[in-house]
Amino acid sequence: MTDTATRRASLWAKSLLVVLALTLVAAACGDSDDDASGRVEPAPTSVAQDAAEAADPDETGAPDSAEPAAVEEEQPGNGTESEPAAVEEEQPGDGAESELAAGEAPDNPAESDEAAAADDAALAPQRIVSISPTATEMVFAIGAGDRVVAVDQFSYYPEDAPVTDLDGWNPNIEAIASYDPDLVVMQSSGDVGASLEALGIEVWAHDAPFVFDDVYVQIEQLGEVTGQTEEAAAVVADMQAQISELIAAAPDASGLTYYHELDNTLYTVTSSTFIGQVYGLFGLTNVADPADADGSAWGYPQLSDEYLVDADPDVIFLADTLCCGQNAQTIAARPGWDQLTAVQTGRIVELNDDIVSRWGPRLVDFIAAISDVLVSIGAAS
Repeated sequence: MTDTATRRASLWAKSLLVVLALTLVAAACGDSDDDASGRVEPAPTSVAQDAAEAADPDETGAPDSAEPAAVEEEQPGNGTESEPAAVEEEQPGDGAESELAAGEAPDNPAESDEAAAADDAALAPQRIVSISPTATEMVFAIGAGDRVVAVDQFSYYPEDAPVTDLDGWNPNIEAIASYDPDLVVMQSSGDVGASLEALGIEVWAHDAPFVFDDVYVQIEQLGEVTGQTEEAAAVVADMQAQISELIAAAPDASGLTYYHELDNTLYTVTSSTFIGQVYGLFGLTNVADPADADGSAWGYPQLSDEYLVDADPDVIFLADTLCCGQNAQTIAARPGWDQLTAVQTGRIVELNDDIVSRWGPRLVDFIAAISDVLVSIGAAS
């Protein structure tokens, strides 16, 4: 082989070696990419990482399992713990205030009660006008008298009631409003009450009681309106206790008859009225009941001298001592009345008109008068 041929053969061999080497390098590079694809699963890893980051934004690493199901199972747990900062920020505010509020009450409950009472007092009416003698007595009895700025001309009990010329029977709206009240208490308001309310004035109205418990209900209602709930309840409880004692102290009055006189024209009450029910507490029999058997007189019939002489009551109760000046002497001077059993035995009870005609706390005094005379009758028997 010539030198030229030898050099060509050598160059060809070197070229072949270079090509072979490049081929091997290319193959090696291709094998490396394939191996990387086999070792890493981009799509699942990306899903797992996204899910993990969504579940726990503070953690950048992928969860232990890249399976979506596992990620979904971990999300509720991670979600609960996912925002510790937010939870910690809310807890001190709500929890601290809650613990503070809860902690204050046991420390000094008296202060809490006083604060609540002060709030109630601030909301209670401060300028009260009463044009009902019964309501006036109730208001003062439950402790709201210091807020009464005016009462009607007949509300002269208690003595410190601010009596004015206001007329409870024919109320004058302008006259009432001139006292700038925030509460008016009255009997059977009707159009007057509506007119006062139209002026922005609160109105509490009452009717005459139909049954005995109506008295207690009205006192308690007035306590709520004036912010004197506890005081009203105490007044009712005291009245109930005293009345129970008075009834228990009196002997059985079954068989005894009575006549209750409203005025000297011989108007009276039957057992269907509130006053009649008071006497019924003792078992007394009302001689006026047959005079209004059909109820046409609404429980307030007018009797005659002849009727009463014939009925001959055992006890006479006079509720016209103030209005009409009646007493034991005037009764005995009536034609034919000197023969009545009540007159001959001295069983004539002179009552205070106001106490009997009103059903406030002084109702106890009325019941005491009945109890006392029955006790005296029992002692004399």
